[in-house]
Amino acid sequence: MPMSAQCYPYYLANVAQAPNADLEVIDKYHGTLAARVALPDAAAIERAIAAAVAAEAPLRALPPYARQQILEHCVARFRERQEELALALCVEAGKPIRDARGEVTRLIDTFKVAAEEAVRIDGEVLNLEISARARGYRGFTRRVPVGACSFITPFNFPLNLVAHKLAPAIAAGCPFVLKPSEKTPLGALIIGEVLAETDLPAGAFSILPLPGDRAVALVEDARFKLLSFTGGQIGWDLKARAGRKKVLLELGGNAACIVDGDQRARMDAVVERMIFGAFYQSGQSCISVQRIL
Repeated sequence: MPMSAQCYPYYLANVAQAPNADLEVIDKYHGTLAARVALPDAAAIERAIAAAVAAEAPLRALPPYARQQILEHCVARFRERQEELALALCVEAGKPIRDARGEVTRLIDTFKVAAEEAVRIDGEVLNLEISARARGYRGFTRRVPVGACSFITPFNFPLNLVAHKLAPAIAAGCPFVLKPSEKTPLGALIIGEVLAETDLPAGAFSILPLPGDRAVALVEDARFKLLSFTGGQIGWDLKARAGRKKVLLELGGNAACIVDGDQRARMDAVVERMIFGAFYQSGQSCISVQRIL
C-alpha cells in the first residue's frame, strides 16, 4: 500500500526544522507522492556548520560510556522501528521489502559495533629505549576526535552508508553535518529523529537533505576538519575543492570475480551468483561484479 504523504523536517543543531515542504519524495512502486521534505536554505547551512564547530569541545569531553549509551539508545529504537525504516526504503529507493529489511539489520549492526568500540578507543605505550641515552624513556599515543565532520552519502544504500559515517563519528566524539541524497532522504531523517532523543550535546549533528549544487559549503568550508564522501567519480573533484581538511573517499570499484577451474561441476550456481552480483539493485553498488576472470 502507498504511504500517506507525510512532511519530514530536516535537523539543524539537533532540532527538527520544517519551514517549508519543498522536496517531494515519490513512491517508486505507485508513482504517487509519498512524502514532502523540508529543505534548508543558505542561512541554515551556515548555522549547522557553526553549531558543529561549537560542539567540538563538549562532544570531545563526553566520556566514552556516555557515547556508548547514546549509540545503544539508537540500536534499541531502530529495532523498535524496523518495519517503518524498511518501508521508507521501499518507497523512496524502490527496494524489495526483503532487501530493505536486510539493510535495516545492517544499520542496527553498525550502531551496535560502534557502541562497543566507543569504550575501546585508546592509545599505545611505546618503549623508547633504543640506546643507553634513552634508558627509562617511554612514549605514548592517544586518539583524539578530529573535530567537525562533513558527510555526503549516495542514494543506493540510504541507511547503510549513512550509518557507516554517523555511528563511528558519535563513537569517536566528532560532531557532523550530513547531506543525505535528496533522492532518498527519508531513512536519514528517521535516524535524525532518533538522534534528537539522545543526550548528544547541542549542535552535535545536523542532517540537511540538500541538492548537490547547494552543498558547496559542506565541501569547501575550512571549518570542517574532515570530509567523507561516498559516491562516484565526482569525489575526485570534491577532494580537489576541499582544501586542507582530511578527505575520505569511498568510490565505485572495478570488482572482479575469479572463477576457479574446480567449479565446473557447479557452474550454473556460480553463474547465477555472478549475475546477481552484477545486476543486484540495477548494478548500483560499489561492489557490483564488473570483471569475470
